[in-house]
Amino acid sequence: QVQLVESGGGLVQPGGSLRLSCVASGFTFNIYVMNWYRQTPGKERELVAGITGFGSVTNYADSVKGRFTISRDNAKNTVYLQMNSMKPEDRAVYYCPRASRGGSNCDYWGQGTQDTVYS
Repeated sequence: QVQLVESGGGLVQPGGSLRLSCVASGFTFNIYVMNWYRQTPGKERELVAGITGFGSVTNYADSVKGRFTISRDNAKNTVYLQMNSMKPEDRAVYYCPRASRGGSNCDYWGQGTQDTVYS
């Protein structure tokens, strides 16, 4: 019954900002590492950011470091991705998969949300 619903994608100019949300249900949210991935046609799926269960540790891809911020609100079962100073290469479908316990793979995925950075 695990569900992950991403939202907040849209149209943005280079240098602009978007805030993505992912609402989770069907599992004990606060014990799982959560991630943001993105997928662009013709490109490999890329891990953008990760965050531990209580938000104490975060990790970012070099391509977004200093521009994106991952956070979570466990009371709302929600993980966020604040994207600032966006670039054309940030255009992608963004997903918030759940990390498997004790492993680096992701076991559940939602449908994603589309970000379009035009130039």
